Amino acid sequence: MAFEFTWVRRVEFTETDMAGIVHFSMFFQYMEQCEHAFYRSLGYSVVNRAEEGNAGLPRISAHMDYKKPFHFEDEMEIQLFVKEKRTRSLVYLFLFRKAGEETIRARGQLAVVSVAGHPATGMRAVALPEHMTETIEQAPTETLAAFEDSTN
Repeated sequence: MAFEFTWVRRVEFTETDMAGIVHFSMFFQYMEQCEHAFYRSLGYSVVNRAEEGNAGLPRISAHMDYKKPFHFEDEMEIQLFVKEKRTRSLVYLFLFRKAGEETIRARGQLAVVSVAGHPATGMRAVALPEHMTETIEQAPTETLAAFEDSTN
């Protein structure tokens, strides 16, 4: 069962603002890209084709706190933790560090809900797919506690 995942990527020029700092909006894309990489590491995709129609995991909440900037060509390490796992939803905690450093430069949270859509009935919340409930678990409280009030 998985509750933690680390993804490393390099900051591209197009992701920075005129000051050469990663634009704040990019962090939401980084969280989503890390989430998708997490799913791929477990052997599946964020998009599932269900018999009853398309199924997916749309975002219902996203939050970021910025502490220290990243610049063009910085190598960033994004650490994902499964903060909450419920019947129909997941909440992820993301920690952003410059590769090789311990200092947390940004912290984010993303909540997703499992949905199925059908032309006749519309979109509705459904239980997480079985393959997800079998492979994803909530991080231990002790693991998450280490990062809840961390400001380093």
